[in-house]
Amino acid sequence: MALRVAIIGAGNWGAQHVRAFSARDDVEIVGVYSRTLANAERRAQVAHCRAYDDIDAMLDAETPDLVSICLPNTQHYAPTLQVIRRGFAVFAEKPLVFSLDEGRELVREAEKRELFFAINFNHRFATPMLKAKAAVDDGQVGLLSFATWRFGGEGDASSGPDGNLIETQCHGLDLLEHLAGPIHSVSAEMTDRPGHGHSTISVALKFDSGAVGALIGSYDTSYAYPGTCTLEIDGSAGRVVVTDTVRRFELSRSGDETRQVWEAGYFNDRERSFHATFDAHLDRLVPALLAGDPPPVPARAGYRALLLAHSIIESERTGTRVTVPID
Repeated sequence: MALRVAIIGAGNWGAQHVRAFSARDDVEIVGVYSRTLANAERRAQVAHCRAYDDIDAMLDAETPDLVSICLPNTQHYAPTLQVIRRGFAVFAEKPLVFSLDEGRELVREAEKRELFFAINFNHRFATPMLKAKAAVDDGQVGLLSFATWRFGGEGDASSGPDGNLIETQCHGLDLLEHLAGPIHSVSAEMTDRPGHGHSTISVALKFDSGAVGALIGSYDTSYAYPGTCTLEIDGSAGRVVVTDTVRRFELSRSGDETRQVWEAGYFNDRERSFHATFDAHLDRLVPALLAGDPPPVPARAGYRALLLAHSIIESERTGTRVTVPID
């Protein structure tokens, strides 16, 4: 049985959705939507399906098993709510939305209908991140002491002064909780460069477990720098370091001067490709939906990352440590 997928969005990341879903034997893309029909037709030609410039018309005609939403970051809310209220399963790109009220509404509307509602936190499915999760869960790190996420790159303030934090560091916040457990409170400092917004951020973290941590980085740097993103998890028994999400995994054990290192081999193009983390997510998501199981990364994780981001924004605004609400 092939999963019938409709795609809402025909931009650059929409092309990735068409590519990744089209590559699967257990998926049939049945429609592509864009506000501009010519853009939809361009992507639909690759997927050998129909193009649409009306979401309801596509849902009525195709009755898909899953609707994949990959619109520009600031345009997720209304189409996602429209699809949920029509009763269709949803796979949403990050960020879920920018507003807490909108995020809460999307999650609750989907839960009320018992819908499959997933978000594409694809970093979780990079091989180094999978190895990091296994090392923590297997006790190879021991009692956690601290967890850090350092990032860099180029950004802008097109989605607002805190847009970079909400729309890209949702990945970092999700990974920190995925690996180190719930964050209890945050204390933040940010720069405020004209035209750049809060582009450089330093956040002190306290985890429910008692461990501490940090999220620190800047979009006034460059993706060309080596080690642009680095994750480190330290504990009583060992240390895990992940470099650039897909590039390198290291596991060190307390008192041992040797290390276990993973890097993709010469012919292992998929494991070194960032875009292939999306394919790896689909390897979990498609079978889960076909089997009637919950999504591997539920949309509530996207709402949780948004809640953390807003707590960081409140901390910087008030100059105080903020306890992250339970919602």
